[in-house]
Amino acid sequence: MSRAVQRFTESLFNAEGYRAHNRSFEEEYVQMLLTNTLGNTFYADAHDLLAQAADTHEAMVELNPEFMAKALVFARTKGFMRLQPIYGLAVLSKARPDLFRKVFLHLVLIPPDLSDFLTILRGMGRGQGGRAVKRQIAAFLQKTSEYWAIKYGGHGRGYNLGDAIATAHPIPTDERQQALFRYLRGHETTLEGLPQIQAVEQLKKASKDKTRIRLIREGKLPYETVTGAVTANKKIWEALLYQMPIFALLRHLNTFEREGLFEHPQHLRYAVERLNDAAALRKSKILPLRFATAYGQVKHPVIKEALAEAVDLTFASLPDLPGRTAILLDISGSMEGDYLRTGSVFALALYKKTGGRSIFLTFDHEVHDPQPSRNASIMGQASRIKARGGTDTGLPVRRLNELRENVDQIIIVTDEQQNEGSPFYTELQRYRSKINRDAKAFIVDLSPYRGAMVPKEDLNTHYVYGWSDQVLPYISAAARGFDSMSAHVARMDLDRLADEKEGNETS
Repeated sequence: MSRAVQRFTESLFNAEGYRAHNRSFEEEYVQMLLTNTLGNTFYADAHDLLAQAADTHEAMVELNPEFMAKALVFARTKGFMRLQPIYGLAVLSKARPDLFRKVFLHLVLIPPDLSDFLTILRGMGRGQGGRAVKRQIAAFLQKTSEYWAIKYGGHGRGYNLGDAIATAHPIPTDERQQALFRYLRGHETTLEGLPQIQAVEQLKKASKDKTRIRLIREGKLPYETVTGAVTANKKIWEALLYQMPIFALLRHLNTFEREGLFEHPQHLRYAVERLNDAAALRKSKILPLRFATAYGQVKHPVIKEALAEAVDLTFASLPDLPGRTAILLDISGSMEGDYLRTGSVFALALYKKTGGRSIFLTFDHEVHDPQPSRNASIMGQASRIKARGGTDTGLPVRRLNELRENVDQIIIVTDEQQNEGSPFYTELQRYRSKINRDAKAFIVDLSPYRGAMVPKEDLNTHYVYGWSDQVLPYISAAARGFDSMSAHVARMDLDRLADEKEGNETS
């Protein structure tokens, strides 16, 4: 038994020394993929999380490689995570080339994915990964477009598209793509039939803003390409505003504000219309946390109002929850930052989706009634929730007992780091014995820490990891009798996924 597998059988205590329950290997793996972003955490630094992630990938490829392959696809396509699934793909490529082949094109979706994958391979001491890896890279590179070339072809850290072409030697599909490959490799070639690349090359030489703006508009050049070629000023940003995808617009709101663009009524109106375009929001699959981050970065009241409306719109088409619900939000000190922003937005969205059939409590080492509104914006209310105090996860369930609140499901949003009081599971058992023995519990775990508040034998408690637009539908389905998140992953059919991908590529 490897060291990575042995790690899964150890007795667990959380970061504050409280006893924690083991979950199945599969549950821990799904949790890690959907939450371990190697970002800011209260109880662990990035080095600890990276070591934990590496062990988890190595253990899963040894214990259940087929589940691993499915979970990687789920995390990338449904959970909208990137680095952990790509790291897992690199591990899978060595142990199970057959599974690697089936899932590669579901995980490597854009050139930055490929760059990270090749960088990780090199960091593992595996060079370019061998023939099986190069075949998949070559298949991916045959999708290379002018847009990819001008957006991702630049020379920076790691592998760019030109490096990948030199590694895998893809066969171009036609003369136009052959010219594109030569351009990306830095070789002399004709640019005839490549209007966007012609526009970029002319932009590099242009000295007047009028010419630059014409080239930006005619070439429909992405902001990364433009800002890499010229120094952006207010006129350049004005031109870029009207052709940015909605996600890029969201990321650059503070830049537009700093440049004074929102002082112009036309620019302001356009930005608001884009941010509140319900169809575009659904298609973009931007996570609510992104809007929450932008909301804290901008000052313009109209833009802040538009961001608040955008958050509400992202939840509008999601399914309702059946029955009556208790929503319990952890606001303890360890939730400070992204955890609390994500958790607050999610908890308030849940409250709205219940249509008044819920009780909403926040907790640290005490229980609080934030008195949420079904009419006020989610973002406006979330911005007023602040982190403080210690963590007693059992306390809000005890309050439900005291209030004799009969609910069908209890949803707790937390990083699970109990540091005082009675454990959640003790109070949950008491609630089920006194109030509702059939009450389902959902633990929305926003952290990558190991350990669980409830033993895996409790089939009436479900774990939900991280945040994506899949979380609310999953809870809604599970409340009606669906099973665990890991069971959902296990039911995925890799052969069907591979066939569908091949069909989409050839159609």
